[in-house]
Amino acid sequence: MAFGWIDEQAELRRRAGLVRTLRPRPADSPLLDLASNDYLGLAHHPEVTEGAARAARTWGGGATGSRLVTGTTELHAELERELADFCGFEAALVFSSGYAANLAAVTALAPHGSLIVSDAGNHASLIDGCRLARGTTQVVAHCEPDAVRKALQTHDGPAVVVSDTVFSVDGDAAPLVGLAEASREHGAGLVVDDAHGLGVLGDGGRGAPQAAGLAGADDVVVTVTLSKSLGSQGGAVLGPARVIDHLVNAARTFIFDTGLAPAAAGAALAALRLLRREPERAARARTVANELHTRLTATGLQAVRPDAAVVSVRAPSPEEAVAWAADCRTAGLAVGCFRPPSVPDGISRLRLTARADLSEGQIERAVRVIGETRP
Repeated sequence: MAFGWIDEQAELRRRAGLVRTLRPRPADSPLLDLASNDYLGLAHHPEVTEGAARAARTWGGGATGSRLVTGTTELHAELERELADFCGFEAALVFSSGYAANLAAVTALAPHGSLIVSDAGNHASLIDGCRLARGTTQVVAHCEPDAVRKALQTHDGPAVVVSDTVFSVDGDAAPLVGLAEASREHGAGLVVDDAHGLGVLGDGGRGAPQAAGLAGADDVVVTVTLSKSLGSQGGAVLGPARVIDHLVNAARTFIFDTGLAPAAAGAALAALRLLRREPERAARARTVANELHTRLTATGLQAVRPDAAVVSVRAPSPEEAVAWAADCRTAGLAVGCFRPPSVPDGISRLRLTARADLSEGQIERAVRVIGETRP
């Protein structure tokens, strides 16, 4: 029978407590949201939603084609200029998603004969980029520059080191300075995904590479998403102009994909300008994350100290993590639930997002609910 193996896989997932289901949410959800990646609380900000609406009224509901045909508007170019300037890079290229941006950066910068050195904790989009690239991938220990050095020593030729700047599971930050030093010792490029750093780390939210003094370096390429701190949709690659020109000509997820919808570009641009005016939002997100961590650990829970805005609370098992998250939802709190295979170490967690717009009362409420519903 066609696809008969699907039933067997479904049963295995059920037994392991790993079944995933879609849960559509209403526009006016009563839940306190610590599950989304809306770090700065901008997804519903009036300026951001008006930026989306204005762009849709001006440019239409869709980009109408690939970026190289009709999908590039003046709005896309404006967003790219302002993103590059804000983050401190020479140029930027906008994609329809952060996932597409990561696939583009890794595959286009790791041709046949090259070596890709990839952190064991990298996001799935970077992992898939490594799988699709024509270079050879070597996975190294998490956040270990010396492991990167050893891997690079085995290869004589083009190489690129690939890492998240802030890892999405535990919220720990990569040692970017150490990774850059290891890469430069061997003439390798450094590609980092700043999805969880933009808007939270760096001067006024300019990102982890800027905080590490790597912004604008000719051997550093950064990918970002527009769907987290900027409250919109889409992604971008930032770097030297010659690298961006290469992506325009070589990145398949740019050449063959329809351009980012104008509404998303308009929303991201409005959010970026808002962040420029209100840089304190970045510091507030970090403060909320540290407050959540302090209060949760004070109750005896095992939570990882956050380097940015992700707070991870460990659960005893996948089944108990699912039940814990469900009990939180029943009590009015939405939290993330990370289980294998989404977690590289096999340990299930509740994943909390610290938002800049959370009040002290909401922080207290979240900690109370998590503590009262713990397994």
